[in-house]
Amino acid sequence: MRVGWAACTAKISCDEAFACPKLAGPGIVFRDMTRTTGLLLALTLSTTAFSHASNQLQIKTDKGKVEGSLTTDGKVRAFKGIPYAAPPVGNLRWQAPQPAAKWKGVKEAKEFGNHCFQTNVYPDMTFHDPGESEDCLTLNVWTPAGAKAGSLPVMVWIFGGGFASGGTSEARQDGQYLAHRNVVVVSMNYRLGIIGFFTHPELTAESPHHASGNYGLLDQAAAIKWVKDNIKGFGGDPKNITIFGESAGSFSVSAQMASPLSKDLIEKAIGESGAAFYSSGLSFEPREEREQRDAKFAETALHATTLVELRKIPAEDLIKAASAKTTPPPPRFGPDIDGWFLPDSVPDIYAAGKQAHIPLIAGWNKDEVRAEVLSANPRVTAETFKAQAKGEFGDNAGKFLAVYPATSDEEALASAGDFVSDRFIAFSTWRWLEAQVKTGEAPVYRYRFDLGSPGDKFHPAAIGAFHSDDIEYVFGTLDSRQEITVRPEDRKLSDEIQTYWTNFARTGDPSGGTSSTVDLPKWPAYNSATGWMVMHLDTTLEAKPDTQRDRYLFLDSVWGKPKAPAQ
Repeated sequence: MRVGWAACTAKISCDEAFACPKLAGPGIVFRDMTRTTGLLLALTLSTTAFSHASNQLQIKTDKGKVEGSLTTDGKVRAFKGIPYAAPPVGNLRWQAPQPAAKWKGVKEAKEFGNHCFQTNVYPDMTFHDPGESEDCLTLNVWTPAGAKAGSLPVMVWIFGGGFASGGTSEARQDGQYLAHRNVVVVSMNYRLGIIGFFTHPELTAESPHHASGNYGLLDQAAAIKWVKDNIKGFGGDPKNITIFGESAGSFSVSAQMASPLSKDLIEKAIGESGAAFYSSGLSFEPREEREQRDAKFAETALHATTLVELRKIPAEDLIKAASAKTTPPPPRFGPDIDGWFLPDSVPDIYAAGKQAHIPLIAGWNKDEVRAEVLSANPRVTAETFKAQAKGEFGDNAGKFLAVYPATSDEEALASAGDFVSDRFIAFSTWRWLEAQVKTGEAPVYRYRFDLGSPGDKFHPAAIGAFHSDDIEYVFGTLDSRQEITVRPEDRKLSDEIQTYWTNFARTGDPSGGTSSTVDLPKWPAYNSATGWMVMHLDTTLEAKPDTQRDRYLFLDSVWGKPKAPAQ
């Protein structure tokens, strides 16, 4: 639109100011020059501010630019669904992750990517993404709005789910609230179950590393490498990366610390309930054993004997076969000792001191799977518990009952709840802590999450501090739980845990060293010199010497012995 001089000297809008004809010739009097100049200046400043905001939401990665969005409160920039590897489909199924393709222009990164195909989705898992797909290798970044390049510690989250289920789009793992504490938070999807951990002699033969399986762990390592290469532009310090995870995510953290492919990429680690040591829930078997078992399953359940045939089977059919209700049931597809990502068993790698020598926080929840005992029918009694001890530990039953006493039915019920949780996941986490203390040459900190749950749709309050209970406290997402009434003590503990965790990511000390501005109890290191101190995360925080060390030493004397080689 073009306007005359009268319009130019009137109270015009910024858009109209651009339409005024250029001043020409002497004697022209512009009656409102000052106002017009002010309007033009305001427009320039507004445009500059908009451009700056846009630039803050556009970040260049090694594959191209991505554009994120501001969270509702305007304090955090969120970048979601960024490809960190090529889609593992077709001939890339059951291969190590390959580099993502470069793209031109700007890729929108405002929505979560697909979660990976999976089995055994737990009732409390609710995903906010487009759905299942083999094309699922994406990650997410949450970073404070004003973060300067390379300035902040980075926390890379690995979700749990038994290596069979899970995804990054769950509301309880939303990284924006943790990012309020001046850290950059990253989470990644990784392949799961039969698609993430299948082994086969032909896969081993085609591998340049003579390895198969562990594709999900290799995905995690590729994501950590992506963080190392790209996080500076998002405000993160590539020299200060902490990996942290829960359950299978915690197993993964212990394995990433052990792997020669990833151990030099990380500076600190946090494990919440689980480690790749002894566990009745998840074991890392030798590749040679797994190959035979998995190949037999492929032949009987999938009617496929060659890799060409297996790669042609739709992912939905693989999942259906892997989750079929058969007798015997399908095998569990989890990590193996493949000879490449893991050149040896995780315990042996730590025993040799070949793991990452970095600070570690690890611990577990007080009541992990106590619900199994509380809901058992018939109810545990002193008599039945003693019989179980004799059946499982034989001549060592007396030693077992000395650390899991059963002098009354009530005491037996409590000891049974402790034992199933120890067998499930606590003991493996304890062995990880002990191994890192022995050979890790870096500070180690142990915790126990003691605060009983307030209860929610899926977890009655009676089951206490259950397995996975800690996640929402770590992420500050308690309100994401369905049908929960959040208590003041829950808010308080969530704030304290987030402070400890981010202090640790920043300094390697959960108490924060000299950088902490929050008055929290000093968290002593876990070692013999301190009396094996454990930080109890409860209504009142308290560090106390371990009162159950004899229990875990006994279990280690039985379960920690090397297994006899298979005949």
